[in-house]
Amino acid sequence: MIKKMGYQWRLRHLMAERDLFQTSDLVPLLAERGVTLSREQVYRLVTQPPQRMSMDTLVALCDILQCTPNDLIKPEVVNTEIRKASGAKTVATPLTPPKTVIRRPGKS
Repeated sequence: MIKKMGYQWRLRHLMAERDLFQTSDLVPLLAERGVTLSREQVYRLVTQPPQRMSMDTLVALCDILQCTPNDLIKPEVVNTEIRKASGAKTVATPLTPPKTVIRRPGKS
């Protein structure tokens, strides 16, 4: 069985818990810790899950938010590949539930 792993990036959530609601609030806090990023780079860091990040940035975020990397990154299984006895592969569907659709009466 092969698992495809993904993750939830929880930076925005942790910022909100600490009353940091604007991405630009992080720029000077990171700079105090020796991490120089533009406002645009910090915006992307907050709003999009990063594919790569320097350890200096990760450590600085953990210090600013008083958290661990485990608090920032929540691993999750995206899907799994199950091998059948015959050798054929079947890919399981994602483990997230489907989105709910609410329809109003009289509308389609």
